[in-house]
Amino acid sequence: MRRLLITSAPPATVLIRLVVGTVFFFEGILKFLYPEELGAGRFAKIGVPSPEVMGPFVGGAEIVCGGLLIIGLLTRVGAVVLLIDITVAIVSTKIPILLGSGFWGFSLTKLPRYGFLTMIHEARTDLAMWFGLLFLLIVGAGRKWSLDEKLAAPRQTDRG
Repeated sequence: MRRLLITSAPPATVLIRLVVGTVFFFEGILKFLYPEELGAGRFAKIGVPSPEVMGPFVGGAEIVCGGLLIIGLLTRVGAVVLLIDITVAIVSTKIPILLGSGFWGFSLTKLPRYGFLTMIHEARTDLAMWFGLLFLLIVGAGRKWSLDEKLAAPRQTDRG
C-alpha cells in the first residue's frame, strides 16, 4: 500500500490536483443537478448503454475521485478511475466528431463541421484533464499538502 501512496513529486503538484480534482468534482455534481442535460439524459442521447444507471454511477465516481484528488488521498487510484471515465467520454463524444459519423454505437453531435480540427477544439478540456490525470498517476499526490504523503511517511517508533 505504501508504494501506491509514496511520491517524490514537487509540492507544486497540488496545483494539478486542485484543478483536475475540482473540475471532476463539480462535473459529477452537475450530473445530479441537471440529469437531462448532463447526466442520464445526455448519456441516452449519445448512446451510452443503461443511461439511467450509468449517469448517476459516473457522477458519483467523479464526485468521489475528484474529492480524493483534491485532498490528495489515494491519488493514483482516483486518477485511474477518472482516466477510464475521461477516456470513455473521448471515445463516445469526440471520436464521432473526428469521423463525422456515429462510432461503435455512439451518436454524432450536431455541429457546423466535423474532422480533426473540430474534434481538437471540442476535446481541449478532455485532453487537458486526461494528461493531468496521467501526470498524477505517474508522480502521485506530491510531497506537500496531501494525505498520501502523510500516510506514506515512515512511522516513528518510540525507543524509550
